[in-house]
Amino acid sequence: MRINFTAPFKGGIHPKAYKSLTNNKAIAKDFWPKAVYLSLQQRNGAMLEPLVAVGEKVMRGQIVAVGRTAMIAPLHAPVNGIVTDLTDYLTAHPSKVKAKTIVIRANQDRTWGTTKHKGNIYGHSPEQVIDIIDRAGIVGLGGAGFPTAAKLKFARQAKVHTLVINGGECEPYLTCDDLTMQEHAVEVIAGVRLMLMASGAKKAIVGIEDNKALAFERMRSASSEDDNICVMMVPSIYPMGSERHLIKTVTGVTIPLGSLSTSVGILVNNIATAQAVFHAVAYGHPLVSRIVTVSGKGIESAQNVVVPIGTPVRDIIAHCGGVTENTERLVFGGPMMGQVVTSPQVPIDKTVGGILALSEDEVQPREQQECIRCGQCVRACPMGLMPFQMAAQTRQSEFKQAQQLGVEHCLSCGACSYVCPSSIPLVQYFQHAKGAIKATELIAKKSAQAKALTEARKGRLAAELAVKKAAKAAKAASRKKRARAPRTKSTEEVAND
Repeated sequence: MRINFTAPFKGGIHPKAYKSLTNNKAIAKDFWPKAVYLSLQQRNGAMLEPLVAVGEKVMRGQIVAVGRTAMIAPLHAPVNGIVTDLTDYLTAHPSKVKAKTIVIRANQDRTWGTTKHKGNIYGHSPEQVIDIIDRAGIVGLGGAGFPTAAKLKFARQAKVHTLVINGGECEPYLTCDDLTMQEHAVEVIAGVRLMLMASGAKKAIVGIEDNKALAFERMRSASSEDDNICVMMVPSIYPMGSERHLIKTVTGVTIPLGSLSTSVGILVNNIATAQAVFHAVAYGHPLVSRIVTVSGKGIESAQNVVVPIGTPVRDIIAHCGGVTENTERLVFGGPMMGQVVTSPQVPIDKTVGGILALSEDEVQPREQQECIRCGQCVRACPMGLMPFQMAAQTRQSEFKQAQQLGVEHCLSCGACSYVCPSSIPLVQYFQHAKGAIKATELIAKKSAQAKALTEARKGRLAAELAVKKAAKAAKAASRKKRARAPRTKSTEEVAND
C-alpha cells in the first residue's frame, strides 16, 4: 500500500533505496562469533571500568564493565566463554585509535547466564522499569547511543505528553528496523507500552515510511487494542528518520532551533530500542546483540543478521559469503550519514545497525568542480540553510560567518552533497567548520575560566591585604592610645612621695 502525501517539511531528497537487497529475507539468527571484543571506550570518549580479569569465565548477560556515571551504559558479556585478554585494540574511530578492550573467547553454548519468566511485565512501577532498563545497558539503537534509562528519566522530569517511535529508517540499504517490525511487531508494541509507563507520556505515535507496507500492517495489528498508540504511515523522504522532521510530520510541531524535543513535550525512541526494552523487562536480558543489515552490491549474500556486540566486521562479512572483487568501500550505517570502516578487524558496538560493502558502481566517485551556484543544495536542505554559502565561508576559514549562516544547525544528513552537480564535499566542510567553532568556543571558555580564577585570586589577595592593613592599623591605634593615657604610679613611687 502506498499513499500520496504532500511534503511534510521543506527540503529532503529521494535517494535510490536499494532496500530490496534485504527486505524480503528473514532475519538470520544462526550466526555466532569465535570471539568478541568489547571496547571500554565509548564513542563519546567516556571510559568504563572492567569488572572481569583475564582467565575468568563469563556467562552470557553477565555485566563485565560499568561507567563512572549514570550517563554511561554498562557492558555485558554477549557470549558464554573465557576472558582471554584485556588489551589495546582497534576502535571504530576514523583515526584508527586503539582503546582498552575486553576480549572474550566464545564457546558454543548460547544459553543465557540468568533469565526469568515473563509474568506480568506491566506490573512494575515506572521507577522499576527505568531501573531495569538502566541495568540492562540499553542505549538508543537508532545510532545516537544515548542511555535509554537516562532519556526516559529526563523525559519524566520534563513531563512529556507524547512518545514518538521512529520507524522511518530512511537511509538507503538499511532494513533492520523494517524486518524487526515485520517479525517482532508484538514485542515492539509491548516495549512501546513499557516506555509509555516509564516516561509518563499519555500517547505514542509510531511513524513508519510508506515503503514498509508489511511492517505497517503488522504494527497496526499488534497495536489494535491500544487506544493510546497510533501507528502512522509517513512519506518515504530522506531524512524522515531525523528526530526533528519525524516530529514535524506526525505531530505538526516544530522544535525550536537549539532545543530538545522534550522542550515541546515529546520524546523520540527507535523501534529496535523498544524491542530491547521488552526483552529486558520480560526476560531480564540485557542488550548484548542487535540486528545488523549487511548489504551492498559488494556482499555475496546480503541479509539481516542477529549479531553479538563486539563481533569483528570480518566475521560478519564472512558469514554473509564475503565481499566481491569490485568492493570499493566498507561503511558502518547508511551511505548518507555512515562512517567508513577503517579495518575489517574493527568490532561493532551497540550503535552499528548496518555494514555496507559498496561496489565501484555504488560509490560512483566524481571529480570535484567549482560551485556553479545552482541552488540545488538549498532546495535539498531540510533545515532551510544555504549550504553553498556556508561552504564558501568555511573554505576561507571565516567560521564566524559560517556560524551566523547556521552551520551548527546542520544535520550532516548529506542531502546537499548528494544533489550537488559539482561533487563538492559539503558535509565535510560543515563538519570542519563545526569542529573549528567548537574549538574556538572551548578556548574562549578556558580563557574566561582562567580570567575568572585570576580575578578571584586578585580579589582574595586584596581582601587578605585589607585584613592585614586593618589589623596593623588597629595595633598602631592601640599603641597610640596607650601612649596618651596618664601613667599610674607604682606602690614604691607612692611610698617615696
